[in-house]
Amino acid sequence: MSRDPAQGRLPAAYLAAGGSSFTDFVAQHDPHLLPGRRATQAGGAIEAPHGTTIVTLTCEGGLVMAGDRRATLGSLIANRDMRKVFAADEHSLVGIAGAAGVAIEMVRLFQVELEHYEKVEGVVMSLEGKANRLAAMLRGNLGLAMQGLSVLPVLGGFDATAGGGRIFSYDVTGGCYEEQEHHSVGSGSLFARGALKKLWRPDLDRASAVRVALEALYDAADDDSATGGPDVHRRIWPMVGVVDAAGVTFVDEAECEAVVAAILADRRGEGGAR
Repeated sequence: MSRDPAQGRLPAAYLAAGGSSFTDFVAQHDPHLLPGRRATQAGGAIEAPHGTTIVTLTCEGGLVMAGDRRATLGSLIANRDMRKVFAADEHSLVGIAGAAGVAIEMVRLFQVELEHYEKVEGVVMSLEGKANRLAAMLRGNLGLAMQGLSVLPVLGGFDATAGGGRIFSYDVTGGCYEEQEHHSVGSGSLFARGALKKLWRPDLDRASAVRVALEALYDAADDDSATGGPDVHRRIWPMVGVVDAAGVTFVDEAECEAVVAAILADRRGEGGAR
């Protein structure tokens, strides 16, 4: 919204006491700024780059989330180093699969939503509250999803009450579901999920959980052409985030490279990739 040209000041809506939801504020005063409220073509699917596979799993004291870096446009590779795992706030991570542009815009809006709530209410939103706010955004995007611009996020965060990590998955209609132990979304999720089932243990420490996440992405890339594996030649590694009681951190490239090298060495010793 622009300044009032007659008064040379911000519109009255900015000066009035409002609620704790930034999305509701925008929907009331400038709804066309929300991704799901924009007019699109009358019919048919829209071609756009899509992000692919995200995996997440709980570990001792927290949670690990990792995503490959490939975005596809049909059978073409649209981007080789797309970022798909983001810090929603200091204690939660969100990973995205689906229409890349809409997904990234939704994540940015979600980040502002959580920051706005904290400033207005003076407290951090509960993890269940974050999960429900993200579900509401997905419901608002249903019109675009019907035209091929669907977004499928996964939310993971540290729950201080439970003392560990919790995972929430979604469908395109905004349905929100809590997952246990591990989960994956995107085109390679079926193959990643099989790896997670075999490798996950309740006593995984941070380092072991990072390795399991990267192994699951490796298996997904081995069978799904839309999922990008570790690109050793270009030195492009999966994005890996960790959340625990201390907050969100991201695994640096040197550590990712070392874990990938260990995975490749072990698999060569077993007689090649499985």
